[in-house]
Amino acid sequence: MKQVIAMHGWAGDSNTWSVWASEFQKTNWLWQSVERGYGDITPFHPNWIITEEIKNHQRRVVIAHSLGPHLIPETILKYATDIVFLCSFSRFIPTSGRNRSLKTALQGMYKSLGTDNEEKMLINFLKKACAPESLHEVRPGPITKGLSLEGRKKLKSDLQLLIQTKGLPNGIATKCRVLIIQGAKDSIIVPESRSYLKEDLTNHLDNPPSYWEIPEAGHLLLMPMLIKRVQTWLNTHP
Repeated sequence: MKQVIAMHGWAGDSNTWSVWASEFQKTNWLWQSVERGYGDITPFHPNWIITEEIKNHQRRVVIAHSLGPHLIPETILKYATDIVFLCSFSRFIPTSGRNRSLKTALQGMYKSLGTDNEEKMLINFLKKACAPESLHEVRPGPITKGLSLEGRKKLKSDLQLLIQTKGLPNGIATKCRVLIIQGAKDSIIVPESRSYLKEDLTNHLDNPPSYWEIPEAGHLLLMPMLIKRVQTWLNTHP
């Protein structure tokens, strides 16, 4: 059995994965998308389907964007055979350089949630995440359609989690096969933080992670052909 559990990032939703899910399902992958429930979609927390007979012959793949790996339960990461990190990080705020200004900006975003400045702040975040692509390329989601009351609480809680990240999420098996994909023009995650993820995973894993930097891509990796490349990487599992 081949399974994927996909996790969207901060302020996103499970509709992020509609094209990904369709492509994977064409080749008999079971696809499940986690839903945090920031907007009008009911929260959904899937788990692996594991049967004793085929436990040692399963592929259990986590595909997670940005904050996504830190939102995945440890029990799911523990049993993943492969993980694909899309524009993600281990520590969001670097230990030097832009530390203070970045922390101040994030605290400002946190304070804007639930105020008259919320909509403007979120749209500015989305534009920055889209860059260098247009905002029109993004599927409607919680930012453009509106937050639910409970969703806003989760969004604030998850932003604090992002601010407090200090390393890899718990549960990643050292034998796990890992692919890191970063956008060279990512305007959300600073280069130092991208480097931390690669370094932390290299130190943690039995075998170093694969690493791709996409030259013209931003934080949202709005590149349909990337799906095929990820499928090819997964299909070349040793």
